[in-house]
Amino acid sequence: MRFGYNETCLEHDTGPRHPETADRLRAIRRGLAKRHGVEYVEAAPAEKSTVAAVHEDAYVDEFHDFCRSGGGNWDPDTVAVEQSWVAALASAGLAEWAARTALDGDDGRDTPFSLGRPPGHHAVEDDAMGFCFFNNAAVAAQAVIDDGLAERVAIFDWDVHHGNGTQDIFYDRDDVFYASIHEDGLYPGTGELEETGESGAEGTTLNVPLRAGAGDADYVYSFEEAIAPAVERFDPDLFIVSAGFDAHRHDPISRMRVSTEGYAMLTAHVRKLCDDTDAAIAFVLEGGYGLDTLSEGVAIVHETFDGRHAMEPDEDPADKNIDLIDDVRDVHGLGSK
Repeated sequence: MRFGYNETCLEHDTGPRHPETADRLRAIRRGLAKRHGVEYVEAAPAEKSTVAAVHEDAYVDEFHDFCRSGGGNWDPDTVAVEQSWVAALASAGLAEWAARTALDGDDGRDTPFSLGRPPGHHAVEDDAMGFCFFNNAAVAAQAVIDDGLAERVAIFDWDVHHGNGTQDIFYDRDDVFYASIHEDGLYPGTGELEETGESGAEGTTLNVPLRAGAGDADYVYSFEEAIAPAVERFDPDLFIVSAGFDAHRHDPISRMRVSTEGYAMLTAHVRKLCDDTDAAIAFVLEGGYGLDTLSEGVAIVHETFDGRHAMEPDEDPADKNIDLIDDVRDVHGLGSK
């Protein structure tokens, strides 16, 4: 894979006890150093106007002023320093690079993966939250739509937390499809099955709120039986994966049971879906707070695109999750299994 990376992202200093630290990127780099075929690209930061295409001007200016004044706690969880402004622009720019290069034809072993921080999927139009300031995946999707490079973009969020910001930004848009598999009831408490879009965009938001303890089989089943057919119907030009790795069974802040191999399974199914629909594919880093499991997760995605064959789940999905997917399929008019 080709990894977008910018040292500026290390300068976003959240302090010694915060889970979202620069050590996350350092751990990923160490893990990838052991792998074959890794290439790094330093992409340009996003323009302020590009970020403002999905965020309100007043909020963007407020965040800029906040950083120029030295930063601090935006809220109890979301921290900034002076350099967080340029780091956030760099992170958004890396996501934009990934989307553009995917649409330019980078695929297979050249598939782009942006390794930016701060992450983005909780950032809403007019506010920062959940460690996020600019919604990187949303910035990328909007940029390629605005430039006429794509008419329809799908965003699949496998982070353990629901990407409320991404959902909110595109909730009334029929040209962006947002799908999320997340832990039900976990921060920020959004992402209900019944949330499907509004104002002519009904059906372009799909949520799978799995109960705590879901593992590889539950995630693969959810993707294959609900998300894949909905994406096929939407027929996107670009498929962005908001790739958080905090659903890993050893991540310190979630209760899910996805294995490292489970991320390989998801990656293989995503790649097949994009092959079947002729959609370009790009990855954008979100969460993941166990340094070893985060680096293993990113590395297994790379290895899957580098030719490694993913296993299939060695167990069946839980009955309660089969029932949940039946409900998702019913709500979205996909029929029952």
